[in-house]
Amino acid sequence: MSTQFFTADDGAKIAYQDEGEGLPVLCLAGLTRNMGDFDYLAPHLSGVRLIRMDYRGRGQSDYTGAATYTVPREGKDALQLLDHLGLPQAAVLGTSRGGLIGLFLAAVARDRLLGLCLNDVGPVIERAGLERIFDYVGRNPAAKTYDAVAERMAALSPGFANVPAGRWRADAEKFYLETPEGLRIRYDASLREAFLAAFQGEAPDLWPLWAATAGMPVALIRGANSDLLSPEAYAEMRKRRPDGIYAEVPDRAHVPWLDEAESLGVIRAWLEAVRQAGP
Repeated sequence: MSTQFFTADDGAKIAYQDEGEGLPVLCLAGLTRNMGDFDYLAPHLSGVRLIRMDYRGRGQSDYTGAATYTVPREGKDALQLLDHLGLPQAAVLGTSRGGLIGLFLAAVARDRLLGLCLNDVGPVIERAGLERIFDYVGRNPAAKTYDAVAERMAALSPGFANVPAGRWRADAEKFYLETPEGLRIRYDASLREAFLAAFQGEAPDLWPLWAATAGMPVALIRGANSDLLSPEAYAEMRKRRPDGIYAEVPDRAHVPWLDEAESLGVIRAWLEAVRQAGP
């Protein structure tokens, strides 16, 4: 599958992939990640047009500076990708940062969303999870090889068990570039500056964004051991949208890979709900 590019309204070149036929599903990755976030899910889906993008500053997209690495700008890029593809609407599946973008779009571009599925994120983000991200974002790993960093990733990922063989190694290849000088992150290091700035001060009230999903099919997947989406926030989201589709994934923290049986059950049920709801 080849990577294509479109140009955003500020001139930034944004990378994307577009495969399959059927219901358009826009997949939005985690904060420091790229289109590879959905490689494990893709083989399990049928009857969908799977659309992925590298946010600006990540993967193969242009690096445009810390000031542009924001949820509103990334949301605008997502809408412009849909425009580029001639799609008036799409279902949105968002992992972590991608879920926050999806919630933002539900509030500002409700008519473009056929439905929203969130992977381990919600209106309340736990400080412990944020601080773990603060520790690594924008920094190259000390490990020099994929095998070494895979071992490190496994050791520093409490809450994960029964992980498929080779999974950490596969993730290492997706998210780092092996060079003679060691491993390098596949995103702009200035994302650290943008991320830290976004979470300074008092946390904003994001519950209105969840309320903005009213009337559209929603789903939520939570890693049972997540330090970013608490059991309390998960329960409150279910209380406010009792018509949604929900599951917790055992042996997973932040974030599930989406090829777990529980994740696939939620995603397939959500896609069916989107189809039944219609445009």
